[in-house]
Amino acid sequence: MKLKVYADRMSQPSRAVIIFCKVNGIQFDEVLINLAKRQQLSPEFKEINPLGKVPAIVDGRFKLFESHAILIYLASAFPSVADHWYPNDLSKRAKIHSVLDWHHTNLRPGAAGYVMNSVLAPFLGRSLDSKAAAEAEKLLTKSLSTLETFWLKGNGKFLLGSNQPSIADLSLVCELMQLQVLDEKDRLRLFSPYKKVEEWIENTRKATLPHFDVVHKVLYGAKDKFDKQLKMSKPGFQSKM
Repeated sequence: MKLKVYADRMSQPSRAVIIFCKVNGIQFDEVLINLAKRQQLSPEFKEINPLGKVPAIVDGRFKLFESHAILIYLASAFPSVADHWYPNDLSKRAKIHSVLDWHHTNLRPGAAGYVMNSVLAPFLGRSLDSKAAAEAEKLLTKSLSTLETFWLKGNGKFLLGSNQPSIADLSLVCELMQLQVLDEKDRLRLFSPYKKVEEWIENTRKATLPHFDVVHKVLYGAKDKFDKQLKMSKPGFQSKM
């Protein structure tokens, strides 16, 4: 039975899982769980993930959720996956786990919190929260600094001084790609002090082409939609139609 991946490409961890499968030649059926329509809360999906979040997978009778656990499982279960994604060397694996654990309590809440409270909230029926955005920005900035000075320390192109990407690179870069929906000046303000981070994002993108760009198309399309709706909501806007 073919692997099923339950995902919404607007979800950062969903994109990481989909790109990983495509890059490594893992055959799968992608099942859309539309977050904007709150399909993740449906009884049918909660049979897959009772916590009501994407991504999730079903491999035969085996069900699994949480993106890092999924990436580890896929890297371990499918022979087509190159060793550098999740090395057999236990010390290298442990270091990858340390990055992934750091991600969930630092970069993820910083990036996701800032984007949600500065851009996305109105499109999900919520109000923008400038105080929450400011707090998230502090964590995001601190996380970018930690990436620049610690996790990207050394001469390697990728995290932990490696010359090839791991599941940690893919997971964290997909997280930061969410910042593409921000205003360009805001995005440049956040990234410009961190040249190593910018190079690492591009290195990870190049290592996973063409799938990286294809899977992220939905994000670029969403930005155009957000920009148009925000422009229309400004006082004095008049349609030319």
